[in-house]
Amino acid sequence: MPQSLAKLLVHLIFSTKNREPCIDPEVRPHLHAYLVGILDRLNCPSQQTGGVADHVHILFLQARTLACSDVVEEVKKGSSKWMKTQGVPQFTWQAGYGAFSVGESQAAAVVRYIQGQNGHHQHLSFQDEFRRFLEKYRVAYDERYVWD
Repeated sequence: MPQSLAKLLVHLIFSTKNREPCIDPEVRPHLHAYLVGILDRLNCPSQQTGGVADHVHILFLQARTLACSDVVEEVKKGSSKWMKTQGVPQFTWQAGYGAFSVGESQAAAVVRYIQGQNGHHQHLSFQDEFRRFLEKYRVAYDERYVWD
């Protein structure tokens, strides 16, 4: 086969450092748009971006030529710098992240999940939500090293 083809959907989740609720509702849609712009520049189009005061969820198409860790690094670095220009001088993201593969048949459900973040987090903390993802995807983890 002379051509390399791929379609990889990734559900990316990461929080602010120490889960500080520093993403104000007024700036949140602008941050999400900025994240979408970074992903577009990387040829990793966002299918849905959302979140709440202390974390974000992004469903994106992984570029065939980039490692997931490189995409995450660019997204977090660029958006952290942008948040500092928005009056949050101490803004920083957590060191780690979660990236989960999503099948095409599940993409619409993930989009709805991301769109419903405000509702989910009226009853569920970020930590509990993230633990559920780790368990759902059978990711082995040590609780001592998940949070910063």
